[in-house]
Amino acid sequence: MRFAILGPLEASTDEGRAVRVPELKVRALLACLLAHHGRAVPAERLIEGLWGPRQPGSPLGALRARVSQLRRALEEAEPGGRELVVTRPPGYLVGGDTDARRFQEAVERSRAAAEPGERAALLAEALSWWRGPAFADFADVPLVRGAALLLEEQRLAALEDYADVRLDLGQDASQVGELTELAAQHPARERFHALLMRALYRSGRQADALEVYRALRERLRDDLGLDPGPELVALHQAILEQSPGLRRPPRAPAPVPARLPRPLTGLVGRDEALAELVELPGTARLVTLTGAGGVGKSRLALEAAHRLAGGFGGGAYLVELSGVPAGSPPDVTDAVAAALGLRDDGGPADQGERIAAALATRRTLLVLDNCEHVVEPVAKLAELLLRTGPGIRVLATSREPLGLAGEVVRHVPPLDGAAAARLFVLRAAESEPGLVMDAGVVESICRRLDGIPLALELAAARVRSLGVRVLAERLDDRFRLLSAGRRAGPAHQRTLRAAIDWSWELLTEPERVVLRRLAVQAGGCTLEAAERVCAVPVPIPGGPPGDAGPRDLDPAEVVDLLGRLVDRSLVVRAGDRYRLLESVAAYALERLRAAGEHERVLRWYATYYTELAECAEAYRSGPARHHWVRRLDAEAANLRAALEAAQSLDDPSLAARLTGSLGWYRIHSGRAGA
Repeated sequence: MRFAILGPLEASTDEGRAVRVPELKVRALLACLLAHHGRAVPAERLIEGLWGPRQPGSPLGALRARVSQLRRALEEAEPGGRELVVTRPPGYLVGGDTDARRFQEAVERSRAAAEPGERAALLAEALSWWRGPAFADFADVPLVRGAALLLEEQRLAALEDYADVRLDLGQDASQVGELTELAAQHPARERFHALLMRALYRSGRQADALEVYRALRERLRDDLGLDPGPELVALHQAILEQSPGLRRPPRAPAPVPARLPRPLTGLVGRDEALAELVELPGTARLVTLTGAGGVGKSRLALEAAHRLAGGFGGGAYLVELSGVPAGSPPDVTDAVAAALGLRDDGGPADQGERIAAALATRRTLLVLDNCEHVVEPVAKLAELLLRTGPGIRVLATSREPLGLAGEVVRHVPPLDGAAAARLFVLRAAESEPGLVMDAGVVESICRRLDGIPLALELAAARVRSLGVRVLAERLDDRFRLLSAGRRAGPAHQRTLRAAIDWSWELLTEPERVVLRRLAVQAGGCTLEAAERVCAVPVPIPGGPPGDAGPRDLDPAEVVDLLGRLVDRSLVVRAGDRYRLLESVAAYALERLRAAGEHERVLRWYATYYTELAECAEAYRSGPARHHWVRRLDAEAANLRAALEAAQSLDDPSLAARLTGSLGWYRIHSGRAGA
């Protein structure tokens, strides 16, 4: 069982399924126990913390009832879960893994790291566990408050260390915006101000660095009657004297690692392939997983990367290439640089050479996902990185090999019968716990879906509403078409099309509208983007008039429809973003064109991202700048696609608006000539 306390309280099974803990008092009890990190909390303190002066008639009985509810919730989520809540005089404690422990372990490892790049990687990993304020929904509970404050202090110290090591690695101009925000949010923390002064000075802004010191000194004197500490005074003097010790170190910019995304479900039926895959980087520097679309190449690669990440001090990175235009070398290198968090802080002008310089001395794992449409530029970049960085390992997924010397190719086949049945039953049980299924019917479904994981999961999502027998009958109808398809084309393409076609037929018309309109999004989108692009846009006050077409869907309906599509496994939610599976997106785009909506929705799409870019431009200076840079970074694929859409619509005015509003961002990100 895993507990997440670095943000709103969450619990999940070892396979990643969310655990529902009912009732506020029971959740508060769990928070109080987790705040004490495996130490027993006296029953009297728990009663006081949960009820305060308004205690129930039988306080100890009420506490025991809440403990019983908590144990039952954990046991229902995962067998053996009730054992995590231990009765130990004088009270109770809870076991289980927490994100706070992993954060603290990564910070400790960073302190032992000798190489700055490795320290930066470990601190970035540590900070990536944070989703918001610690115990965000229970921080005011007395038994939780102290732990929440301590964790927040540890987070701020890690942020200071992270900014410091990035300055040691030559990253200064790219940190100014972030450090400005942090210094403003925490005016009493002198170290943030010192780091900001160093970053400004190295960026050629000596006067601004001195102004930061002057403003802080006046605030300390006026508010507290204090002077800055000796370290800050010494830094101020060094800036006045332009001390050589403040100069930027002659190093290549370091990557800013991000934690690999954590799958919400366990990997099924790939034990042997996974065991072999985690051994290969010891002897092979480039491994490519090939296989049919939807067979699980990406999922297997991600699981292997998690197993291998601990052996790569320079970080392990996932580079998602599905949003990159076909055959575009600049966009491939931009995607890799974005995943590494590289900014143009000097160094080689060529983006590929800049990436190679940043990784040359680091032991790094790169997972290049969905390479088949950009095989040539990916192969060129991989060859450069492997030639210049002896510690680099590349794990690629593609429908065809990259074709490089030394490449080890491993084909990912469909699941065998037993594994396919196990996957199907697991996914069906997630939506219908306790469901009993006829083994023969399940075997028939898995056989007719050819053991393709995507098709199996799409089918399992419908068990709750149809049952396995009706599901099998519907699949019989689908496979009449598929039998003919095997003679006309690859079987795996027909299988996926049949599975998605079948799912489409079960959708309501509004759900179909949202699904097909989501297909224009490149690389996923936010809820706001889905609402603006999937429904007839509401005119912006003072802006151009809205679409004159019929209002077939209200923007307010999109959130519920999107949720139903997520439940049906047709849309994937990752954090605050939504995306379509690769095959589902291709299918939905065909449906969009068949509905005669492609041009209209494409215009909404291009208009929305143009307005987003214009909004970001309005905040290009000031404390909100850093937020908007991150927002544009996240939407890089959509911004490119929106420009292509405006051009395809023969709308030079819209294209000019988008290009013009992104000028400052291209300069900021080092792509002014792109």
